[in-house]
Amino acid sequence: MSTLLLALVVGLAVTILANVCTTVYLHRALAHHALTLAPPVVFVFRVLTWLTTGIQPQQWVAVHRKHHAFTGKEGDPHPAELVGWKTVQLKNVAMYRREARNEVTVARYAKDINEDAWDRRLFDHSVWGLTLGVVFLVVVFGPVVGLLAAFVHANLYLGGSAAVNAIGHHFGRRRYDNTAGNLHWLAFLTAGEGWHNNHHAVPTSPRLSHRWYEFDLGWLVIRGLRALGLAQLREPALARNQTAPRRAA
Repeated sequence: MSTLLLALVVGLAVTILANVCTTVYLHRALAHHALTLAPPVVFVFRVLTWLTTGIQPQQWVAVHRKHHAFTGKEGDPHPAELVGWKTVQLKNVAMYRREARNEVTVARYAKDINEDAWDRRLFDHSVWGLTLGVVFLVVVFGPVVGLLAAFVHANLYLGGSAAVNAIGHHFGRRRYDNTAGNLHWLAFLTAGEGWHNNHHAVPTSPRLSHRWYEFDLGWLVIRGLRALGLAQLREPALARNQTAPRRAA
């Protein structure tokens, strides 16, 4: 296998891992309490999230919950409906960091996400996690492949996350009456996050796919954890307009 191809494969694998951590742990488990994970699984997710994304869970949860509170309106951290999807796609990282550093936002929207000694001494240091993640790739695959894989991962992960907030609020099928859209290709790339219209219809559901043909890698992981007795699911209440499908946009 050529150096470039190996770097692409490794970078894609790391991105898939990061997306699973994001959708299962940060999004469905923490932000919406759609499922409860066993403590050992939580710790594994914390470590992997730190190494592959550098995200501080409390900040991510706060930004995401504020997005749901003000979707498409003034106050939304990344309002594609107001500023345009292209702007959000290009500036999503800056928009996230600005809101994540807002102490008022974090205190209001993530007050149930308590930090512990592990956070203060380790996981809150994003640069340490990302650096260790890159070092691991370099040690295992060599400096050329490792650095190229890290570059591929950074672009795929950040681009996919931005697309959910940007493209996912402009394009796609709208089965339910909200401003988000369903995009199969985006769901495939982001472990299920592309089923954004479904998610905004029933935010507390651990499953983002609503049809048998909708691929949701995050849901497959959750089902596996549940089968092993490592996850308990929350039964979501029907969202308003969930039973009133409308034509695709």
